[in-house]
Amino acid sequence: MAVEAWPRCPVIYEIYPRSFMDTTGSGAGDLKGILERLDHVIDLGVDAIWIAPFYPSPLVDGGYDVADHSGVSPQMGDLDDVRRIIEAAHKAGLRVMTDQVLNHTSDRNPWFEWSANREEGYEDWYVWRDAKPDGTPPNNWMSYFGPPAWTWDHRREQYYWHQFLSSQPNLNLRNPKVQDALKAQMRFWRNLGIDGFRMDAISAYLCDESFADNPVAAPDVAARVAGPSFSPYSRQDHKYDLLPGDGARFCENVRAWAGKDAYLLGEINVGNNAVQVANTFTEPGRLDTSYTIDFAERGFTPDVIADVLRSMAHTEPGHGGRVTMWLSSHDQARHVSAHGDGSAHDAKFLALACGCLPGPWLIYQGEELGLPQPDLSRDETTDPFDLRFWPDGPGREGPRVPMPWTEDEGTHGFTTGTPWLPMRWHRGSSVAAQSKSPVSVLAFYKSLLRLRRKHRFPDGRIEAVEVEGDLLSLVTSCESGRFLARMNFAQEGRATKPADGSLLLASADAVSGDHLPARSAGLWHL
Repeated sequence: MAVEAWPRCPVIYEIYPRSFMDTTGSGAGDLKGILERLDHVIDLGVDAIWIAPFYPSPLVDGGYDVADHSGVSPQMGDLDDVRRIIEAAHKAGLRVMTDQVLNHTSDRNPWFEWSANREEGYEDWYVWRDAKPDGTPPNNWMSYFGPPAWTWDHRREQYYWHQFLSSQPNLNLRNPKVQDALKAQMRFWRNLGIDGFRMDAISAYLCDESFADNPVAAPDVAARVAGPSFSPYSRQDHKYDLLPGDGARFCENVRAWAGKDAYLLGEINVGNNAVQVANTFTEPGRLDTSYTIDFAERGFTPDVIADVLRSMAHTEPGHGGRVTMWLSSHDQARHVSAHGDGSAHDAKFLALACGCLPGPWLIYQGEELGLPQPDLSRDETTDPFDLRFWPDGPGREGPRVPMPWTEDEGTHGFTTGTPWLPMRWHRGSSVAAQSKSPVSVLAFYKSLLRLRRKHRFPDGRIEAVEVEGDLLSLVTSCESGRFLARMNFAQEGRATKPADGSLLLASADAVSGDHLPARSAGLWHL
């Protein structure tokens, strides 16, 4: 059963399957768990779900090290489970997206084994290079996770390139046979009923075939390179190992493979002029939308938000839904702690501040509960990025702590076994508890999502963006009229110019047309 065409600026709910719901007692979530808890997402009022990888994987990088792009991990379920999720979602008018990891595979993928052994037809499915005469790697490229981006394989007596972990070799996307294989697996999921794809690391697809050394990053460039400043990755200007211009053109292939009606969301994981790069990836015939790391790495502040919005509007009137807003994901520390104090007050403020911005919106599971970033010890942590820079890593494991469905201590209704990560959620944080409260974070998200769906104010044109210290004011116009959003990021209240309109939603009780309490926001229909 097909659903209606995608809205211009959908709200997409990310599900990280290992941490959503476990139905087997294994301690890790599965596809049947998604189906069992799908009503929660439907009741929330989003337009689509994005299911993070459930493919066969050694799980070195949380499932993004894919061993079979067209399979289902036996620990997660099987293809019939995927079909049931699609059927139930479509029946409720919910669209379904899955991850497409085209940049790399697991080193356990048969393709890599065949290429490493130079089997006929697979010799150049990955990026292989000879060593320098002294045996050192071909150039100075660094991986995003810190170590050199080249690993020696004794079978070929060559180095292979990996932008991420050494267990994630990069595919040679310039190889027509590789392109045919990726096209086939994308068509496989579309034929199964998938409505769209989130394209992992899409701005990292292609490298310069000269394989020249990257230059040293000038201070202004280093400040914008993706990743933590203490990683050696940030010391380079990634001039040759990242070619977003070529990657943007490659999106035309991705569009052709997915089909005109598939919704394509791309992850832009470059730091330099990221929104401008995103604009090129979403030109006609490419992606529908993409999201950048500006808020996660530069901060969610009035100045950064204004800069992103003005960059969005730079190439066209309005924005066209081409840049997606988000604050949390499986890869970033939960935003209520990263950009706030972990309280329900800040959870509501940040939800309204992000949810009223123009463009599509990504919501990560548990965000609607205002979940803070959990504290994990080194012994409890499994993520390689967090462990490499412990205790100063990006905190990728924290947002993967499983969802609290009930108030049951220890497992919170997620599993009958031992959760794969410890669950120490505070009382009142669960879905069960918040569903009973009209003033909970969950109730606030539902109110905000109803307003978005009714008025579609994020679809509109940006009329004005004003920053006055810690106060951000935004005026947009759409078919439903004109809307004013005000956000006070300061730790104290402040008076504002009177708002000439009706207050639709406020993150705090004392918000009025001429006053915003500390860390609060309001949305008016002018």
